[in-house]
Amino acid sequence: MHVVVVGCGRVGSELALALEREGHTVAVIDKNRNAFRRLPERFTGRAVLGFGFDRDDLEQAGIREAEALAAVTSGDNSNILTARIARETYKIPHVVARIYDPRRAIIYQRLGIPTVATVAWTTDQVLRRLMPERYATEWTDATGTIVLIERELPEAWAGRKLAGLTESDRFRVVSVSRGGEARLAGAELVGQEGDLLHLAVRKDALDELEARLGDPTAVGHP
Repeated sequence: MHVVVVGCGRVGSELALALEREGHTVAVIDKNRNAFRRLPERFTGRAVLGFGFDRDDLEQAGIREAEALAAVTSGDNSNILTARIARETYKIPHVVARIYDPRRAIIYQRLGIPTVATVAWTTDQVLRRLMPERYATEWTDATGTIVLIERELPEAWAGRKLAGLTESDRFRVVSVSRGGEARLAGAELVGQEGDLLHLAVRKDALDELEARLGDPTAVGHP
């Protein structure tokens, strides 16, 4: 697969190398010639001096043969414009834009442009390191609204149905790792000591989930 990466900063250069290691062909576009110094000599892809929203530069990078594009410069406007051109003009099936403003990321996500909200992701990572026993986040959606967290089963939940950890569209148990094996969580699954839970939860419901984990009797499940 041919991939165009727009932006050769720390993220863009690492992304380009990772894609090449996986066997893809890669072209990197950046407006700063010095940025290409981040690419090692072993990099065999194309380095295009220019802008991701300039069609001539995109053509030079092989946009017509590309199946994916990542816009990861330091400018939100440039990234969104580049992503829209890739999606709407060149019909690239896989497009993602890096966005610093999480509020704007939500808007563009609703418009069908997958985004990575840098601020939301960074905040999540800081919380995970400050309070690892609480925020063991494995995945966060692009808008920063839904997270997948990992938690050891509290002793109070051993012997109780894990369906009690489901609250409509607020949170739910997705899977359970038990004895080295993972299983999807069904309605009748009963918790056992040593279980490792993976739960999908809205960010604004984390405190509610913590309260439920700490007091299973409050929800009326035997």
